[in-house]
Formats: sequence, C-alpha cells, structure tokens
Amino acid sequence: MNKLDQLKTMTTVVADTGDFEAIAEYKPQDATTNPSLLYKAAQMRQYRQLVEDAIAFGKTYGGGSDEQARWTMDKLAVNFGAEILKIVPGRVSTEIDARLSFDTEGTIARAEGLVRLYQDLGINPATQVLFKIASTWEGIRAAELLERRGIHCNLTLLFSFPQAVACAEAGVTLISPFVGRILDWYKHAENLPGYPADVDPGVRSVAQIFNYYKRHGYETVVMGASFRNLDEILELAGCDYLTIAPALLAELAESDGDVPRRLSAEAARSMDISLVHFDEKAFRWGLNEDAMATEKLAEGIRLFAADTVKLETLTREIAQSC
Repeated sequence: MNKLDQLKTMTTVVADTGDFEAIAEYKPQDATTNPSLLYKAAQMRQYRQLVEDAIAFGKTYGGGSDEQARWTMDKLAVNFGAEILKIVPGRVSTEIDARLSFDTEGTIARAEGLVRLYQDLGINPATQVLFKIASTWEGIRAAELLERRGIHCNLTLLFSFPQAVACAEAGVTLISPFVGRILDWYKHAENLPGYPADVDPGVRSVAQIFNYYKRHGYETVVMGASFRNLDEILELAGCDYLTIAPALLAELAESDGDVPRRLSAEAARSMDISLVHFDEKAFRWGLNEDAMATEKLAEGIRLFAADTVKLETLTREIAQSC
C-alpha cells in the first residue's frame, strides 16, 4: 500500500479543501472548508452555479445589504457543504463567520441558521455536519451550548493546551490543532529553517493533547490540521483524524514505504499525565502566557474574517454582472 492507504488504516483522513474533484480523487472520510478555501473555490468556473444560487437566496431577504450578504455567505457555505456530502461518506465541517469569534450568542444564532439551511436541503446536520468555531473562550462556550442541543462542533484555530482542555471539558465533538501554523511561528521566532518531525513544535502540541485526552477518557476527537510537509503528517500517524490539503494527499498517494503508528490511545492510557482544569480566568491567563498561541489565534481570526469580506465582495461583483 502507498503511504496514504497505510495512514487510512490507523487515522481517519479528511480532505482540507473546497474542490470537489480533489475530494473525489483521494476518497477521504470527511472534508473541511473555511473562508479561505471557499474564496478560492468560488472563483472557479465549475462552481459558479453554487455561487449564483447563494446570491439569489440572499436577495430574498430584506434588512439591507448586510443582511443579504450574511444569508448569501451562509447559503454559499451550505451549498458547498451539500455538494461535498455527495462525495464523502462522513461529515463536512462548515465555518461560522470568524467575526463572531467573541460573540457567544451570535455564534449560536448563526449555527442555528446554518442548521435550518442544511435541513432545507434534506441534510441531517446532527450526523453529517460539524460547525467550525474559533477556540476563543466565547467560542468554546457557544460550542458547549450547541452540543447540548445536538449541534456538533469543530473547534478550530487551536494552538494551546488550555484551549484543548477547555474544549474537552465543554464536550465538543472535535478539535483542530493547527500544526503548521505553530511551526511557522517557532521558525520565525527562533530564526530556524525547520525542525526534525519528532521535535516539530506543532507535532508535539498535538501529541500532548492526544495523549491527555486518551489518558483521561475524553471523547473529543483530535484532528491535526494545517500541515506544512509530509513528515508532520506521518509523525502523527494514529491520531484520531488528520485533515490534509490535496497537494499533500497527492504526495502521500505517490509515496511508498512503511508508515509506523506514532500515537496510540492504549499507550496514552498508561501515561502519567495529571488532570487539570481551566476556568475562564485560568484559560485567559494560560493563553496570555503563550505568545505563540495568542498571536496565531488573533492572526487566524483576522485572516478568516478578511477572506470572508473578500468572499462577500466577490459575490457582490458576480451579482452585479448577472
């Protein structure tokens, strides 16, 4: 078997893309999207109909251009999600507007609106969709309440142990630690060209979280994300899920050689790892003390928000040309 097929025997592989053709080619279990990926996909001619349908839907709402833009964005995300679900047997992760990252009630309301849009297409969000929310304190609280209502969440932009612990305590379905973005920060901060995979800071962060969850019996799924190279992926073989961009999926599919398991729930259960707790004050202090996590969380929210604005601008331009 090639390395991709071997990896699939121990880890659920998820496609990190909005490109349906790439998803179909590599046959992942699930797929994830975000505003950056949707912005790229929305510019592709083959997906123009999905964009135009979302624009037409947004125009049915009054309340001014902002209200129409909000519904256009949500419908566009659901249109892409629905098409992806025709290809993958599992779930699709749909991002909630990053501009709501510090708004618990706003996040809940937006998720509920997305649920209704999926239901209108005959899709059951409880079994087929995860809603992506930034791992801020407010986002985690929103996810906790949504999970109680049967609306399952993927907590994204996760860079630190306090974020991971708070997510597990909140009972969220899945977290997405960003391996490559952690590596980026340390390379820049320490002026290094890179790290061997076994001491890669992003890899070590995910391994710590995985082992902690398994040692203490948390059911929250750990899905490593945002990879920069194959070595990072292979060093996390055995992690619950890994979401991988098409270019790296292609490299895995074209590579031969053994893929040994690196992470094991059974091994983690025997580790000496203390149980910890983060209330709001401890969470905010722990995040503050981690310069990398503080900076990358803020940067990630800004970038996703900026791409959402670019996507809104693109849909307005398309609407004017129709």
